[in-house]
Amino acid sequence: MTGETDLHTLLRGMRPELNPGRYVFTMAEGGVPSGVTPVVTVAEQEGLTLVVPQAEADGAGMAYDYVAAWITLRVHSALAAVGLTAAVSRALADAGLSCNVVAGFHHDHLFVPHEQAEQAVDVLKRLARDSS
Repeated sequence: MTGETDLHTLLRGMRPELNPGRYVFTMAEGGVPSGVTPVVTVAEQEGLTLVVPQAEADGAGMAYDYVAAWITLRVHSALAAVGLTAAVSRALADAGLSCNVVAGFHHDHLFVPHEQAEQAVDVLKRLARDSS
């Protein structure tokens, strides 16, 4: 099934969902450590970036400095859709919230400061309502 490309439809239907837990961005040299199950991996020249549950990073002795909440936009966005990331990022930035966006095949995933998760969800719900 092809994802949605119309920006207004995407914004109206994004249905932000806060996933449980605390997540951290960390680096792994030589592959993913045993006992660590990443929710995101990014291969960079400097090494393998992992987004993992904080407890798993702690258990593996992995260093990190950013603890995030994970929000999934439940709308099925097309990878070629234009403007969703910009609109979401702008709304969060206007509220003073940082946001790291990762696109999956079906959904966009946002990592925001853990202590501001509820505020971020409220901003996104307001954006969806205002787009109707």
